Amino acid sequence: QLEESGGGLVQPGASLRLSCVVSGFTAGYYAIGWFRQAPGKEREWVACISNLGDSTESADSVKGRFSISRDKEKSTVSLQMNGLKPADSDVYYCAAALPIRGQGCSTFPYEHWGQGTRVTVAS
Repeated sequence: QLEESGGGLVQPGASLRLSCVVSGFTAGYYAIGWFRQAPGKEREWVACISNLGDSTESADSVKGRFSISRDKEKSTVSLQMNGLKPADSDVYYCAAALPIRGQGCSTFPYEHWGQGTRVTVAS
């Protein structure tokens, strides 16, 4: 089970920190990714972190503004979002995937999903 929190309504330029808590399975075995999706649009991959937390990737659209991290127990993954723009308004989902050797986490097959948390950026 994955549960997201931390969404809300903020003004452009503000920051938010989303959290994804993993329970019910061994979080340290799984890479965690963040995705976002607006109604009527395709789901977009945002960022991911390896199961050990030693490797991260992020989409070009958020690079330099968003960062992903996970705690020592590996069960909580955070997405720090700075410099938010109206275009970042979406429902954000975290997901878990077993790693595939030799591939980056952005290519993993994410099979376990949370329910999402809404982020709205508006003045």
